[in-house]
Amino acid sequence: MIIAMLGFAIEDSLIRLISLSIPLGQVLFLFGLGGALIFAFFCKVQKQQLLVKEVLSKPMKIRMFFELIGRLFYSISLVLMPISLVTLVLQATPIFVVAGAALIFRETVSVFRWIAIFSGLLGVIIIIEPASDGFSPYVLFAVLGMLGFAGRDLGSRAASPKLSYNHLGLYGFIAVMSAGIIFSVWANTTYVSCNIQTLIYIILLISIGCFSYFSLMKAMRRGDVSFVTPFRYTRILFGVGAGVLLFGETVTIGLILGSVIIISSGLFLLRPQTQSRNQAI
Repeated sequence: MIIAMLGFAIEDSLIRLISLSIPLGQVLFLFGLGGALIFAFFCKVQKQQLLVKEVLSKPMKIRMFFELIGRLFYSISLVLMPISLVTLVLQATPIFVVAGAALIFRETVSVFRWIAIFSGLLGVIIIIEPASDGFSPYVLFAVLGMLGFAGRDLGSRAASPKLSYNHLGLYGFIAVMSAGIIFSVWANTTYVSCNIQTLIYIILLISIGCFSYFSLMKAMRRGDVSFVTPFRYTRILFGVGAGVLLFGETVTIGLILGSVIIISSGLFLLRPQTQSRNQAI
């Protein structure tokens, strides 16, 4: 899990770095294309059909839609906003997943868990500081990206168990490709040829992105979920560290306070949720 979070932080940094040389839409398209080809290869190796009827199910369509929304707006925020801020906003995803599960799947949520959910929302508000003079509306892209990823996770829960992780990865990266095409059309950008350095960065982006996904799945399938999942928050250390060391960003008191509230709320929501899952298993 820690390796996966480190990989995702590197992935974020590479997207921002590559977007300095070529348009963001092209970055997303090439990233999605490379990832889709890799997962398609693993489907073939494991003798899994690329197109199964479950892919056309409503939950899967919802998952791909929110994957597209999450990837698109999160990537835009990476280019326009400090990586440390975007990373911290992303950590509120599990909180909104719990809230969505209560509203959509009618899961029982106690009063204390609702308090934790609203506390996590407060943490996000503290981080983005909407009332401050330095507030940038671009931070809303990070919030939309986070909500997109929360919707994707909810869609994953409703997706058919017949879909393998290779299928989810394949169609997830197809959604990334689609996000790149949509952004390119909207921004009216043209294809830019890549030099050797940019091409190397793109290959690294694809490799690290796929490896991080595999590491995440390995951790969740082989490890004790209640023990492994809290290590997702190590992404804060890696993301903020990348922002400070690579891009010269500064960490404010508001960022620290908001992240502490989000982490505390997330850990509180996680424990009873994982305990109930373990009991069900």
